[in-house]
Amino acid sequence: MDFYDVVKIRHSLRNYDPNRKVPREVIERILNAGRLAPSAVNNQPWRFIVTDSEKALKDVHSCYHASWFQDAPNVLIVAGDYDKAWVRGDGYNSLETDLAIAMDHIILAAANEGVGTCWIAAFNPFALRKVLKLKASEQVFTITPLGYPKEGFKDDKRRSRKPLDDVAEWI
Repeated sequence: MDFYDVVKIRHSLRNYDPNRKVPREVIERILNAGRLAPSAVNNQPWRFIVTDSEKALKDVHSCYHASWFQDAPNVLIVAGDYDKAWVRGDGYNSLETDLAIAMDHIILAAANEGVGTCWIAAFNPFALRKVLKLKASEQVFTITPLGYPKEGFKDDKRRSRKPLDDVAEWI
């Protein structure tokens, strides 16, 4: 698919078929897109955690209570390590920027594969941290379901976007 077509079709899916897991080889292609994302000084401070087992899904589903999320057959957690990220001279740590770039690659790759995603930041970070047993220097940046829409589901809710002239300027 053409890159600009992928950008146009990508949207947040909130209606998953709980009985249709994404095949492992598809998830691996999606994760590879995240792995190939640029990061400050190429430190690659990320970790991609895929829930696959029934227990892991139950634990992760408990960290975000939206009803549609409970149907997600897979959930991807994007985490990173502050100690592994580049730090600029003024103290700025690049971790969140690096992880945002990787996540963007991931959700675009998923759209290209026909897999639905929804970038979620409103999860319970304390509960998820406990579930994942993260080190003190690690943080969960975001999570996304990975899945296919329920059969017969038609998503007509494309979000409008501001015109380019409203968000871009030339100086």
